[in-house]
Amino acid sequence: MANKIIRPLKKLNKRAWQRMLSGRKLDILSPSPLDIEIEDIALGLSRVTRWNGQTTGKHPYSVAQHSLLVEQLFNIEYPDLDKKWNLAALLHDSPEYVIGDLITPFKYALNNSYRFVEDNLTKAIYLRFGLPAILPKHIESKIKKIDKALAWIEAIDVAGYSEKEASQIIKKPNLNSEHKVIIAQSANDVKNNFLKRFQEIILKVS
Repeated sequence: MANKIIRPLKKLNKRAWQRMLSGRKLDILSPSPLDIEIEDIALGLSRVTRWNGQTTGKHPYSVAQHSLLVEQLFNIEYPDLDKKWNLAALLHDSPEYVIGDLITPFKYALNNSYRFVEDNLTKAIYLRFGLPAILPKHIESKIKKIDKALAWIEAIDVAGYSEKEASQIIKKPNLNSEHKVIIAQSANDVKNNFLKRFQEIILKVS
């Protein structure tokens, strides 16, 4: 029962699906793993911005680039873990290819409605790619640690925060990896890099 996808929202007669460029029709309220394709995820995330687009640089800083960096840091911090958890790290924000990236204060303002949709999409995506619908707590906490650490770095590198300002909202990270300044890349380059890294991980998992 742990892997059951919850359906807390009553379905309406109106259309609740989105057609993807792959041709899949994804029901947003009751998503099926069979309607999820990695190409759709990579494309969508490469065009969804972090920080509501309020970032420096020639290109918008995308959720896909953020996801790649989370997986990269996860791999450095936890090199001995099963590589399927690297896949979970890469896909940790994947529902945002459908519902976009909302800043944290706005998510709280929406109460549970956003979380219900996000959780259902996450479960369907994880199942589609051979992961448990609900990650083990120790893996989830490790991914969240890296996610928050990267958010602090992003705040300074691309979102215009000073270290003092960033530390007021996010704890300053203590990571094993050397900090390399983030430079936002084009959506097309990020999409291709995302798909390439996905395939590399899949080969290691298989």
